[in-house]
Amino acid sequence: MALNTSHDTALFKQLLALGDQSLILGHRLSEWCGHGPILEQDIALTNISLDLIGQCRTYYAAAAELEGEGRTEDDLAYFRTEREFNNPQLVELPNGDFAQTLVRQFLFDAFHVEWLAAAQHSPNPLIAERAVKALKEVNYHVRFSSDWMLRMGDGTEESHRRAQQALDYLWPYPGELFIPTEFEAELAGEGVTPDVTKLKAPWLLRVKSVLEEATLSIPENEHVYKGGKWGMHTEHLGYVLAEMQSLARTYPDAKW
Repeated sequence: MALNTSHDTALFKQLLALGDQSLILGHRLSEWCGHGPILEQDIALTNISLDLIGQCRTYYAAAAELEGEGRTEDDLAYFRTEREFNNPQLVELPNGDFAQTLVRQFLFDAFHVEWLAAAQHSPNPLIAERAVKALKEVNYHVRFSSDWMLRMGDGTEESHRRAQQALDYLWPYPGELFIPTEFEAELAGEGVTPDVTKLKAPWLLRVKSVLEEATLSIPENEHVYKGGKWGMHTEHLGYVLAEMQSLARTYPDAKW
């Protein structure tokens, strides 16, 4: 296969972007392995990380096949620069404390589950089949992060303070998820992928419901940080990629 049409190019970019967001967030969560507050949550975060990286592999494998230039999922993960990654800035932000990690996860999960629920009905099997499989995992992810929002928000004074502080810091970032890139707009117009502009209302409804029960306040800050989906990232992604790609770039011909 090869990218002979505008549609194929848009689909290739979409698969890459889906893989990018899962890979980067999965890598961030993997940083908790061995450092979780208790063993059960250490394992839970690691399992979510593995889910996301597994999803990433299926997206990259499909993108590489569609491109038809002999690249593999490893090439797409390890041999692209940060300007070639199209993940939203939200997923590349540092873990911070446990509260910041879980608030970031909740804000992304609430979007991810809505996107997948809509994408499973895509007429394109490259999108639909992956969405159906990922949705089973992400339904758990959003239950897990929602539960922790409730525990932290309606827990102790300290846990509430930390959760609210994390929410205040992270709130400007999810807005980027609902601003379509050119390839997202093209595919949504063809009915291949969800229209992200229409996902904000159900996302906000879910988020508000959980935050209200958690006794947490939605920040009044309406500013939106954006750029990651267009290859313009925070300073943090470069450090993530340097760590993640170092071995492959040092030994590019290594076989495992």
